Amino acid sequence: MSETQKPTFEENLTTLETIVAQLEKGDIPLEQALDQFQKGVALSKDLQSTLQNAEKTLTTMMTDDDQETPFETPQGGANDAQ
Repeated sequence: MSETQKPTFEENLTTLETIVAQLEKGDIPLEQALDQFQKGVALSKDLQSTLQNAEKTLTTMMTDDDQETPFETPQGGANDAQ
């Protein structure tokens, strides 16, 4: 029994870009276009979820006692990005 690996974020993004390009051309049969559209919507939702989870992870830091705390950028400092 072989293990199936979930595609990476980048692989899913490439697949979604391919689907969008095919749909934009408009030269595929309606049934195939609908199928591709449904796959594209599912991929889009999966990619959005991955991005939201990454954002949540990046905006949280761990304290010395292994507790999660929101990461806050200092306000009003001289080194603030503009």
